[in-house]
Amino acid sequence: MHKIKSRLKWILLLLFAILLFGEISLRFIWGFCDAPLYIASNNFEYIAAPKQTGKRFGNKYHFNAYSQRNNKPDPSKTKILGLGDSVLFGGVQSDQDSIATSIFNQTLTNFQMLNISSGSWGPDNCAAYLKEYGTFNAKAMFLLVSSHDAYDVMDFKPVVGNHSSYPEHQYNLAWWELLNRYIKPRVSNIFSKQDKKLDPDEIAAQGIQKKGLKFNPGFQELKILSDSLHIPLTVYLHAEKAELHNQEYNSQGKEIIKWTTENNVNLIKELDYDFKDLDYRDIIHLNNKGQKKLAEIIIENFKKDI
Repeated sequence: MHKIKSRLKWILLLLFAILLFGEISLRFIWGFCDAPLYIASNNFEYIAAPKQTGKRFGNKYHFNAYSQRNNKPDPSKTKILGLGDSVLFGGVQSDQDSIATSIFNQTLTNFQMLNISSGSWGPDNCAAYLKEYGTFNAKAMFLLVSSHDAYDVMDFKPVVGNHSSYPEHQYNLAWWELLNRYIKPRVSNIFSKQDKKLDPDEIAAQGIQKKGLKFNPGFQELKILSDSLHIPLTVYLHAEKAELHNQEYNSQGKEIIKWTTENNVNLIKELDYDFKDLDYRDIIHLNNKGQKKLAEIIIENFKKDI
């Protein structure tokens, strides 16, 4: 009996040690319990919570007091509004220093591109943000969109706290986050016959076209705002992988091109540049190599006006 109790004691101690080592490793190596948090907005749906700094999956992230993924606006530098969705945002799959706007700021040191973006944002989200926070005395606007943004109109479906990509609180235990956020949904999907409710980022990553009833009004709102401020607006049309393979934008992308032509807006078409499959981490988002190419294109465009 004594031997059984002693053996059980050692088994429990070993199990505790494994759980403790795993908890520490998940937190300090992988960044569990340190995910970027989000807040809901009545004006632009959602955004990363302000004043956050952390490290997730080995990648640093930082959001200033305005929820921008950059340092605080520097009054000594010429500011450019960098507006967009998860492609410009970068996500925790990209380190703070590896996203295109950071590379731009490190290269053109007299300029500061503010990263005003969030997963699955469209031009109307961006316009609504600027109406609330202002334009930070910026001298130019840079708007990154994909073809699906033509009809990706805000619907204010609650995502913060309802989808794993948009948490509003940190998990208290790394093991629980691993099980609840990553393992449980995958196991449920295997056995569930119901369609999974995708969050906005997942919809974009699967290349699902948005089916809004009207062309995104944010395009025109940003054009009107830029004209009123007498600052240039540049639209960058990002290519999804299917468009890259076809070397042609889909019908929604062509509508965006048509709008820029009719409204005399400067357009940068990503398909005019040498992007490859290896520049993507899924069917729409750019990896670090792709972010570097994006930064080089932005720098090339703005150097013309310097």
